[in-house]
Amino acid sequence: MRESQQTSVQSGPRITLARALRAENLRLRHSRLIPLHLVCALGAGITCGTYFAISPWDPAMGSDAFVQLLGAMMPLMAGIICGLDADAEGTDTAYANLLAMPSRIRIFTARVGTLWLRGALALALAVSTFAVILLLAGRQTLGLEAWAGAIAGLAFGSIPLYILFYVLALRWDRNTAIVVGAIGLLLALFSVGGLAHGLVTGELTSARISVLSFLPTSWAALLGSLPLELAIAQTATGLAAAGHVTAVLGIGLCGCLATSLVFSVLAGWWFSRFEARKIES
Repeated sequence: MRESQQTSVQSGPRITLARALRAENLRLRHSRLIPLHLVCALGAGITCGTYFAISPWDPAMGSDAFVQLLGAMMPLMAGIICGLDADAEGTDTAYANLLAMPSRIRIFTARVGTLWLRGALALALAVSTFAVILLLAGRQTLGLEAWAGAIAGLAFGSIPLYILFYVLALRWDRNTAIVVGAIGLLLALFSVGGLAHGLVTGELTSARISVLSFLPTSWAALLGSLPLELAIAQTATGLAAAGHVTAVLGIGLCGCLATSLVFSVLAGWWFSRFEARKIES
């Protein structure tokens, strides 16, 4: 009898990753997280783009500072998004959508991947809005390739954040994820010398790697900024500086990839053993 029950559980319905992703997109279609992404992305792009369009600052260095700020904000934003989503899941369904199916790791991958994709699209919207405003003001000095690299770097550098903060939110609660995200924001800012440090000094601050540059909370700011700094170095500071930025970019990409893989394995191992905690109303 016991063996038949185990066989029944193991042979229960399994969901493919594609179906899990589709289900997650349907789940989030009317979620409050979508307007939150839109408001934050448009607000950041319009506000900062308008400022640098009319201010006397070098628009190229201003663009670098803006992308660094976006990247530094990602630990906090990922903490908020993952915290709110995990909290709603626990309150509304007692984690049934995550734990009811045998394909736990696929469900978890789809959940985190869908939230990350929403964040990546918001980053693309913020950067595109900023760049278009500079273009309309006649102050756009960076090429399309640099902007595409910045968007890709911001998105890629955010992958380990969503994995980490969803686990934190499930293991403890949304407040833990948000607090750790706020600490990550500060660490990311310090990793590039502080808010707008490069804008004031004219230095390519992301290329000046430090110990803080290798923290998972710094990858988004680092990888988002470096494509812009590479374009600046190629036109303003010479081949030697451009070669250094390229080398740092390669180190950052490898580091972020390794971090994402390690976090994925650890998160999958932990989530396969996760037991739902009681949510207090």
